[in-house]
Amino acid sequence: MSTCGEVLIEILENYAVDTVFGIPGVHTIELYRGVAKSNIKHITPRHEQGAGFMADGYARATGKPGTCFIITGPGMTNIITAMGQALQDSIPMLVVSSVNHTKQLGMGEGFLHELSNQSALVAGVSRFSHRVTHVDQLPKVLARAFSVFSSERPGPVHIELPLDVITANADHLDLSAFAIPDAPSASPKAVAEAARLLQQAIQPLIAIGGGAVNASKELIALAEKINAPVINTVNAKGVIPYTHPLAVGGSSSSNPIREELCHADVVLAVGTEFGETDYDFFGIGGVSLGGKLIRIDIDPRQLSRNVKPHLAICSDAAYALTAINEALTLKQESQGENRAQTLRNALRADASPKYESFFSAINEALPGVIIAGDSTQPTYYAWLHYETLGPRRYFHSASGYGTLGYAIPAAVGAKLGCPEKAVIGLIGDGAAQFSIAELASAVEAQVSVIFIIWNNNGYGEISRFMDDAGVERVGVDIYTPDFIKIAEGFGCATAKPNNIEQLKAALINANKKTGPTVIEVIQQDFVDGYPFP
Repeated sequence: MSTCGEVLIEILENYAVDTVFGIPGVHTIELYRGVAKSNIKHITPRHEQGAGFMADGYARATGKPGTCFIITGPGMTNIITAMGQALQDSIPMLVVSSVNHTKQLGMGEGFLHELSNQSALVAGVSRFSHRVTHVDQLPKVLARAFSVFSSERPGPVHIELPLDVITANADHLDLSAFAIPDAPSASPKAVAEAARLLQQAIQPLIAIGGGAVNASKELIALAEKINAPVINTVNAKGVIPYTHPLAVGGSSSSNPIREELCHADVVLAVGTEFGETDYDFFGIGGVSLGGKLIRIDIDPRQLSRNVKPHLAICSDAAYALTAINEALTLKQESQGENRAQTLRNALRADASPKYESFFSAINEALPGVIIAGDSTQPTYYAWLHYETLGPRRYFHSASGYGTLGYAIPAAVGAKLGCPEKAVIGLIGDGAAQFSIAELASAVEAQVSVIFIIWNNNGYGEISRFMDDAGVERVGVDIYTPDFIKIAEGFGCATAKPNNIEQLKAALINANKKTGPTVIEVIQQDFVDGYPFP
């Protein structure tokens, strides 16, 4: 007899799942019955939050959903933070969990791992949460999940299996993948109106977010057609390579870009929510547009949030951009390249030479590197000034949900998804203590990922905020452990460079290793202050 837990593995393989992150427990043993005989790689984190962050990093680096197996109760409460980060940034993540026997649900009688309503607990950090009450539902619910990942605004999906359903006979199920629907495309009427507005624009501007990450080619073609500068959020870094003459880079929270948004007569916004952490990072007020806004988003609800559009287009980004480009007749002469260069010059005027040297060393040592960032000083600098030549090469947890402890497990996930690329987890000494145990997972998985721990002996950014607010420092000058000894105890290679040349050499050496390397960087050895005033 094949059980529901066994066929789950086969169905996941049919949806091209190749890696699962999870910690086996008493309630999930039957989920693992089919793992050993499958082609799926199983990675064991040291905390379920780590499983979620690994799945997130895997998904951001590859574009494929990250998958987790999680136990009932405490496993689900542990992973909720990671699901919240993924939901905020529209990252596809499949979380399959156990739950108590069907007859025990909602009884409150003290069963192992019992929650009164686990699915309701998870609903706020998922696109949907579904309890499978009969084995026949499993293929259909999985099809719904993968439909969300491919044709809607992605995010975490939670599927819970009662213990009696996991062991139910599933011999009769059709295990083949469902036909997944295509993403929506723009209506001809909307395309025609968008083309008309852009054709008439004198000073067009394109603003892109994470929803444009799979539309690089289409975006560049349209930007060149209308000769419009392109600004981007963190999640859209590299969608248009920074070397392109129409790429502006930087942050949409910077004054030069905020001013350009006011001056543009038509703004084409693609897959961006105009959220606070991307457009008002410095807290000076929400984004203001001076002209007409054409807004493209795969989620119709996003089209009415934050900024009111003149034209709202519910569509996959690539489909809409292609259609609009085809409807345009002439290349627009709008001095776009000159405007982009002016903006780039203005943004670079306050770039810190020492932070620049730090990131230049990374790129010189590891061309094409993927960086998974946490909330730490160089990440804040990267938010404003670090640029890439392709999408999915830089992402962090500092914006959006803004959790700590992300970079170490996320970098492990990214490396597992892209083993041919160099991967760095960039994290501060405070945040590193949230997830330092995941160094053991990296050693166990034998991934040659590099962790840079930026050490300023405490919660540096919060200390600065307290000082600025006239609040006496409390709880921020924390004890800092010996990270080199800890890393060596876990079995990692280590380095502690104190200048740029030593850093480059350490990065090159680390990338040659078959296991992980921890590089501790003492802030005062490399910079003399914060990345911005």
